[in-house]
Amino acid sequence: MEIITKKYPYNNYKDNERTVCSLKEIEKRKIVEHNDLITSVAKMDKVPLKIFELAVSCIDTENLPKDNTIYLSKAELFTFFKVDDSNKHSRFKEAIEKMQKTAYFEIKEVKGKGYKMTSIVPIPTVSWTDYDDNVMIQFNSNIMPYLIELKEKFTQYALSDLVDLNSKYSIILYKLLSMNYNQYEHYIVKGGRREEQVEAYRNPSISIQELRTITDTVNEYKKFGNFETRVLKEPLEEINAHTSFNVSYEKIKKGRSIDSIVFHIEKKRMADDNSYKLDDRAYQEDKARK
Repeated sequence: MEIITKKYPYNNYKDNERTVCSLKEIEKRKIVEHNDLITSVAKMDKVPLKIFELAVSCIDTENLPKDNTIYLSKAELFTFFKVDDSNKHSRFKEAIEKMQKTAYFEIKEVKGKGYKMTSIVPIPTVSWTDYDDNVMIQFNSNIMPYLIELKEKFTQYALSDLVDLNSKYSIILYKLLSMNYNQYEHYIVKGGRREEQVEAYRNPSISIQELRTITDTVNEYKKFGNFETRVLKEPLEEINAHTSFNVSYEKIKKGRSIDSIVFHIEKKRMADDNSYKLDDRAYQEDKARK
């Protein structure tokens, strides 16, 4: 991550140097989130969700941001959203206002014999001026444990994979599939799971009820055909075209109704990618011996 330190005359900490997140190295930047946040319900549309993801990519867990605050430049933010029209500043203001007034996560965690439900507005404070390029983003302290306390049950994925995803459902599905595939990669190397359990991470089965909950479509697209088009087909076309995954799916019936979806996740081969060796048993056995 490129780090640029500057002083900002428009805030109360003008004597402190701040870190500005640069998109020049977007290909190298990663996002890391706790799995409970990955499976939470994002009560927001695409733009606030992408702003949140971009901001999270600027967190350095080895050098935590002071006061839960990071800085972006408006120019870089517009580049991330590929916005270059004359109304971009007013659109940015509208997106920020909407994010702070209506956008929140509903997080469901297993606690004792039941579940704990928590609603969190992730970014309550955003500050900028009309004469400066910098945007101050301060995270809610209650969201920070899901972004920095990541000793286990977390998922890492590339910020660059999100750039061309143009629907909320594409982003949510991509994160969910990344969570499963990350576990597949982990257990096939480290062991600790039976072969069928490992394969289940690469071919996860998710009930329609759970998909509707996670995508916040419990009360939308009542006809399955509409749900399939908007929440499965179109998002997966985007994911296959613009991310590191190729994903197909099959519908599983229970009686006459579609009960669940089984996703089949394959990772695209890159020039410097050795992921094909994950399926090479001889390679894995040799690695384990070493």
